[in-house]
Amino acid sequence: MEPHPHSTGDSRLRKHRPAEAILMETSEVAAMLSMSTSWVYREASKLGLKGYKLGRARNAKVLYKRAEVFKWLEQQKRH
Repeated sequence: MEPHPHSTGDSRLRKHRPAEAILMETSEVAAMLSMSTSWVYREASKLGLKGYKLGRARNAKVLYKRAEVFKWLEQQKRH
């Protein structure tokens, strides 16, 4: 197995790639689907997307699991 191209051999000095985000903001989901954020809020549960609410009242942010969004999107594929 070849070493990673950015590897220095010393595990303490290796550069770490940023982890892929697990959650997506409502605005990201809306942009990806070319829909409005209000459409995402209204239709998410019908699509099987469970929202995770962070915060309270008007400042709350709703996040969705990236894997669930892509799974739903894949199910919409036409053959």
